[in-house]
Amino acid sequence: MTTLDVLRAHPFLAGLPEAWLPPLASYARPVVWHPGHRLFRAEQPAERFWLVRGGQVTLDFAVPGRGDVEIETIGAGGVLGWSWLFPPYRWQFGAVAGQRSTAIEFTAAGVRRLMESDDALGRQLTSRFMSVVVDRLHAARCRLLDLYGYPTALPPTG
Repeated sequence: MTTLDVLRAHPFLAGLPEAWLPPLASYARPVVWHPGHRLFRAEQPAERFWLVRGGQVTLDFAVPGRGDVEIETIGAGGVLGWSWLFPPYRWQFGAVAGQRSTAIEFTAAGVRRLMESDDALGRQLTSRFMSVVVDRLHAARCRLLDLYGYPTALPPTG
């Protein structure tokens, strides 16, 4: 299966016009991570993002006195990384492979250039990534409430 085939099949890109996929694929490559591999930590430069194909990657953040606290687990069909899209391009969370995982890795600078050159593509990807941002921030808020003994059944934010 080629990188282009993987992009065609990934749920995050479902419904994108076919013409946008080859330019995206030119900034993409397959990657494999083994259990325990740290992809990034909060505050490091965000220069890539990934479409997860298989396995599990755990998002975390450092909590003083508690160490790295798990926020959420991203599995097949998920998206990893959104900080590359918004200046200052620094990770907000950390990520570590929980098991052998496969993904398609994108070079952020190249995808940003594509988005700047095609307003429709830029709007479409920004909208999709904003959904990821909202989901991640909600998960982080719920995890913090859980850590500090508050109920986690919060209404969705909007």
